[in-house]
Amino acid sequence: MCTYLTEKIELDGSGKGATGWFAATQATVYVDHPVHAPYGHTVNIDVLNPQIGPSARVALELTEETALALADAIQRAIARAPGGLASKNQ
Repeated sequence: MCTYLTEKIELDGSGKGATGWFAATQATVYVDHPVHAPYGHTVNIDVLNPQIGPSARVALELTEETALALADAIQRAIARAPGGLASKNQ
């Protein structure tokens, strides 16, 4: 079942794609059929910079359990680091 529900956020960071590092300016998260992962549906996360083109893209196709574990791991890592350490104001 395709939901067509998509979450988009602006990013301030970098990603490494097929041609090297690029400024990551956008992320799209959605649940849909994967292109490569061997599952019927996955949580798909695309990190990209649309102004550069298709080479500035990192794609993830994760199971629901893995996506939730990744979200938890991100929150734990940030909570354990000194406040503001990964902020752009640092």
